[in-house]
Formats: sequence, structure tokens, C-alpha cells
Amino acid sequence: MEILDTDNGIVMVERVGVFVCHCGRNIADTVDVKKVVSTVSKHPYVVHAEDYKYMCSTPGQELIQKAIKEKNLTAVVVAACSPSLHLETFRVASDGAGLNPYKVEMANIREQNSWVHEDVDAATEKAIRIIWSVVNKVVGNKPLEKVRGGVVKRCLVIGGGIAGIQAALDVANNGFEVILVEKSPTIGGRMAQL
Repeated sequence: MEILDTDNGIVMVERVGVFVCHCGRNIADTVDVKKVVSTVSKHPYVVHAEDYKYMCSTPGQELIQKAIKEKNLTAVVVAACSPSLHLETFRVASDGAGLNPYKVEMANIREQNSWVHEDVDAATEKAIRIIWSVVNKVVGNKPLEKVRGGVVKRCLVIGGGIAGIQAALDVANNGFEVILVEKSPTIGGRMAQL
């Protein structure tokens, strides 16, 4: 399957790898993992699909890295737990194998699926749909680069009442330039009126 990159005028062939985690028994007890792998491998962009007991483990990450190199993958989808837990883990592992980390996505089939269903057939079909949609998403991701910017160590405090003055003093005492803005002609707020 080819994709036309209209920004650069080139045609790319996406090669997605899908890695389905059993998460011990957290996912595998409710989702037919083998059926998920078999079905997802039929997606037009998927060139490699496999499952593993603990994908976040060192051997699981090495499995992903090996597939990236051997199958020349251009994107990776890990079907496992919440991205807030392990997305960075899989992005670092993929980056170590030469894949842009922004071409890695996670399909949450644990919290959003296996933990909320008891029916294996329904949970399996839902897992397939979730993964299928994340594969479609990752194909559209662009390889990005981290941007570094300079930081100006300056703070703006709005309000010259007691809290604003104290905040300005605390920040200034920590070595930062402070700009204090007050709409009234005097500072101190209500306390100054008393």
C-alpha cells in the first residue's frame, strides 16, 4: 500500500508492525489474542503481527526492535495497556532500533476492553476494531523531531495584593526576574486599605 506525501511530493510504502501483549492474563483471559493477531495481520498496511506475554519486558522490547530491523518497519502499534504507562517505553525501544519514535502508537486493549468485558467474543472483536483504528492513525503520523527552545528565566505576577507580593518575593528569592503588574495605583490590595 502506498501513501502520497503531498508535503514533500514523494510516495512512501508504509510497513506497520503490530505487537499484541497478553499482559500476563489481564488481556489474554478476556481477549482471544491469537485471533486478534490473525485478523489484524490482514490489514493492508500490516506486514508483521505477533503476540507476547509481556511486551513491556526487556525480551518484549527486544522482539519489537528485532522486527523493526528485520521487517524494515516504518511504524509500530503496540496493543497492550494504557499509553500513559508504557508509550514512552515503546518509543524509546523503537528509537533504539532506528524508527522515529513518533511513528509508534499504543492501542489500549486492557483498560478500555479486557477489564470492562466478560464476553470473550465481544472483547476480541472490540480489540480488533481498536487496533485496526490505531493502525490507520499511525500510518498518518509524520516522523517528527524534538524541538529545543531557550527559556527566559522571568516570571510575570498579576495582582499586587498580599498573595501577589508574596509570590513575587518567593520567585525573586529563587533567582528569577519578576515583573509585578497591578491595575490600582497602589499595591497591597485589601490589606493596604485596612
